[in-house]
Amino acid sequence: MNEQGLSRRLQRVGAAVPEGARLADIGSDHAYLPVALMLQNKISYGVAGEVVKGPFESAKKQVQKSGLTDKITVRLADGMAAVHPEDEITAITIAGMGGTLIRNILENGVAQQQVTGKERLILQPNVGEAGLRNWLMSNNYEIIHEEIIEEHQKIYEIIVAEKTEKPVLYTEQELFFGPFLLKEKNETFRNKWQRELLQKERVLQQLQQADQLPQDKVQEITRQIQWIREAIG
Repeated sequence: MNEQGLSRRLQRVGAAVPEGARLADIGSDHAYLPVALMLQNKISYGVAGEVVKGPFESAKKQVQKSGLTDKITVRLADGMAAVHPEDEITAITIAGMGGTLIRNILENGVAQQQVTGKERLILQPNVGEAGLRNWLMSNNYEIIHEEIIEEHQKIYEIIVAEKTEKPVLYTEQELFFGPFLLKEKNETFRNKWQRELLQKERVLQQLQQADQLPQDKVQEITRQIQWIREAIG
């Protein structure tokens, strides 16, 4: 399988992995990403972590079929437990999950010292991007790159972050939209937030028709609607 065998989403995740990295791909989906990167000689070692037996077996088969069993280790484990100290991981990819789940995986990884802060994080949440950015900020991870892409009528965001010594501070809007994405405001960004705006306006309408007005929720959605209008205006 070459790079062209990857979805565009995974190609863009792979593009953010540093040359020569020792990669841990968590929730590895057939080990497509580490296999493709190893075949391109982009990574020097890989761990493919899977928590479910079926996908774990598929990942093992994919690695064997590609003749990479000596370079990619496939482990059945929950989240960052797939990583052992001797792996000396320098990059972690977690793609295709909700932001809250990614945050929990990282949180547990930090607690168990499987995430040491020396790794570059390349994250692709399907939802809950703002909460994930908030976790990164709270844990002194600086966002160094972001991308927003559309594939098969779905929009994906990719967040690349590295640990820093100094405190990291983002505004509420930067956490909500993504600091790089908010600056760039490309066409895909505008498409995403036009859709979100319509959805939030519908939600606000429904809330305002409720017998008991949930004031906090109304204020939050109203504020977000204002942010979105300013961002895409």
